[in-house]
Amino acid sequence: MRSRVILGVALLALAGPLILAPSLAAGPGDPIVAARQASMKEMAAAARAIAEMFDGKRAYEPAVFKAAADTLSARAGALTGEFPQGSLGAPSAARPEIDQARPEFEALARHIGRLADALAIKAENAPPGLTADMRMTGPPMDGGSLLGKRPGAAEADPARMPAEHLLHLILQDCTSCHSKFRRRAE
Repeated sequence: MRSRVILGVALLALAGPLILAPSLAAGPGDPIVAARQASMKEMAAAARAIAEMFDGKRAYEPAVFKAAADTLSARAGALTGEFPQGSLGAPSAARPEIDQARPEFEALARHIGRLADALAIKAENAPPGLTADMRMTGPPMDGGSLLGKRPGAAEADPARMPAEHLLHLILQDCTSCHSKFRRRAE
């Protein structure tokens, strides 16, 4: 279980610089890019807060957990609208490939949104302390293993997943999206 938390924090550490790095030449006069960057920074901070609670680096506080989960849900729900056609490529780090692969991009955004919504629902009734049912225990719930997801495996219902697992899946989707649709800062 500890290794899964470490894996999640490692994913966040890898994705964090991509999320928080300023876009490649974005000028202060581009409100779409500025709003998108602010949104990504909010999501990164919220995910980091929750990850730190699960990792024991930050005291668990139900109100902070709920606020962070609500931020992830709200921001994820607005993702596709933050990447309108014509706002991709320079001066933004968002690759123009988003438009060529719009269905894939939107599917990733919707999946992040479903996971974030499930996390926010769980946070509504967050107990006063971290409980075992909030943690990842047992085999992966998404038809996978340490070596990856089995082809054709049915996707588990996010409502039945522990909060920690939902966070890890959100981070995994964020990393996938950034690796395909975001230019690396040079």
